[in-house]
Amino acid sequence: MITLQAPASKSVSHRMLIAAALAHGNSTVRHALASADLERTRAILSLAGASMEDAGKGTWRVHGMLHGPQGGTQNPVSCDVGESGTTCRLLTAVLAAGKGKFRIHGAERMHERPIGALADALSALGSSIAFEGKAGYPPLQIDAHGLSGGDVALSVDSSSQYLSGLLLASPLCSSPLRVTIAGSKVVSWPYVGLTLQVLEDFGISFHVEQLIENKWQASAWKSIAQARPGELRICVSPGEYKPGEYDVEGDWSGASYLLAAGAVGKEPVLVTGLRADSLQGDRAILDILRSMGSQISVREDGIAVFPSDLHGITADMGSCPDLVPTVAMIAAGAAGSTVITNIAHLRIKECDRLSACASELARIGIRTEETESTLTIHGCGPNRPVIPEGVVFKSYNDHRLAMSEALLGLAGRQTVCVDDPKVVRKSFPEFWDVWSALL
Repeated sequence: MITLQAPASKSVSHRMLIAAALAHGNSTVRHALASADLERTRAILSLAGASMEDAGKGTWRVHGMLHGPQGGTQNPVSCDVGESGTTCRLLTAVLAAGKGKFRIHGAERMHERPIGALADALSALGSSIAFEGKAGYPPLQIDAHGLSGGDVALSVDSSSQYLSGLLLASPLCSSPLRVTIAGSKVVSWPYVGLTLQVLEDFGISFHVEQLIENKWQASAWKSIAQARPGELRICVSPGEYKPGEYDVEGDWSGASYLLAAGAVGKEPVLVTGLRADSLQGDRAILDILRSMGSQISVREDGIAVFPSDLHGITADMGSCPDLVPTVAMIAAGAAGSTVITNIAHLRIKECDRLSACASELARIGIRTEETESTLTIHGCGPNRPVIPEGVVFKSYNDHRLAMSEALLGLAGRQTVCVDDPKVVRKSFPEFWDVWSALL
């Protein structure tokens, strides 16, 4: 059995570092992920007034902002989010809760990813936001005077990060904030749970209400598996983030490739560093692998996955979209067809992940079908995919595509060539070193 360590959670790392930066005092955040996205978040928090000291081995000593995020008075503080959608959405809201001028901008692809719903909510709460180009998309400028609180409706059709950003900003509001989820659907709800967990850990008071029989009733937030537009609202009181010592858990998104390797490869894989009771939505990889026929053992020392004959499934992956490239590559070697549904929002990620998965699977003869919100993969099981000589897979500047494509070579112990292997730096910089243990 091959033992591999899961990387630190990218989602929790962002949220904990933001909370520590907003706390009044000194905090220590341990086991934070070292990645390009986190570099962007730390840099912008530092520009806004926090102090961050690298203590080594994923530990950061953070001295929080005394008066919230502080921008420029004449010229805006330049906030380069690079290719990090998480940085862009979370910090747009957090900076809007501060004072002064900020300019949010990033890589070309970031300027094609919408943020209009969040900007509308922030404007309703007193922030002045101006788009430099296309309305509803970065780059944008914020003239922040703090946020007022009160009632606001927010659509999360495109991203749950709009809501997570507003929740992280809400303790800085001048009065209690009540956010009602609007729109037509809720994507990636478990990531909101991660945000609420960080608020709770840092001492912020909030409660969640659901509309039940036409009455708003308080609900235990951890019991909410999914949210419906118009039927859920979150109320946050003004307060101070509590400084302290915090630990980032392992990342189920990054670990999904390692767990999948146990199912499609030739040797069992034990992945350590994961919480089996995690609130992370991508913990769903265990249920997906099991439903495809994989043998899995949850042990005290980690999660063990064993080589298995896999079959196709139909799966709604609206709550775990980052797993879609992983599941698509697994499905290539499964018997029968796999239908992945409720994933239209993947078309506005680092790339159009549905079309990218389909194009790269076609390189090895796997037939796929796309609709606006679904991807069907016709697997070649019981035979496993064979990579023709000379094939170089495209990464589309997308870390999750590159890492998932590595799965295609495991069954035949083939080396997978990716056009830009360094793209994994965005979320899992040591991925290829870890992966080498499987070959």
